[in-house]
Amino acid sequence: MISFIVRMRFAQENRKDVLEAVRRLAAASRQEPGCVSYIPHELAGDSSQVLIYEQYRDEAALEAHRASPHFHEYVIGGLYQWMKERSVEDLNALA
Repeated sequence: MISFIVRMRFAQENRKDVLEAVRRLAAASRQEPGCVSYIPHELAGDSSQVLIYEQYRDEAALEAHRASPHFHEYVIGGLYQWMKERSVEDLNALA
């Protein structure tokens, strides 16, 4: 299992577009056969930050996600264009 958190910061003027892209991305990503969990969040008290908790069955499933048309449309063509900061935290399951 591959699990990680992506944190992104956006300008407030892009908030409407960001939330729409995240909503569409999440809906499409959850349909991928190798996607175990895809849960976007807005950081409490800071609506300029979006956090996405993602889990994939294996490395092949993660690569399929990154190669998908919806990733290219909503992430590369959208979120990457608007984001001011981005970080990724890889997680190791304990149980």
